[in-house]
Amino acid sequence: MLSHLLYRSPTPSLLFSRTFSSTTLFVKGISFLSTEETLTQAFSQYGRVLGVDVMMDKVRRRPKGFAYVTFSSKEEADKALLQLNGQLVDGRVVVLETTKAVKQEDQPDCKPKHAVEGVPNCHQNKVIPEN
Repeated sequence: MLSHLLYRSPTPSLLFSRTFSSTTLFVKGISFLSTEETLTQAFSQYGRVLGVDVMMDKVRRRPKGFAYVTFSSKEEADKALLQLNGQLVDGRVVVLETTKAVKQEDQPDCKPKHAVEGVPNCHQNKVIPEN
């Protein structure tokens, strides 16, 4: 499941820098009007929300349509998952998924061997085949 998230993201380096745990939910289908505050309010009904990361489109300056919500316990995250999955949040039906923990050693080495301007560090070590 995590690999699905990593490969679909247009900015995988953001995901590699994030540490997932069983207390974090992946929320897709959020409204383009959703904010950290509105999502915190919606999810805090099910437990103590430690943080909300709304992934933003830097060009349009609006949410990309997904976010991560971290609870203080797995039980609270599970409760939100059961109660909010498929429900309306900010006027949109959201789909919730659990995330699994990613160990530091499982994350890719993002130290570039050579710097290339305009290319994120995580992509600089990849070999690009010649045509």
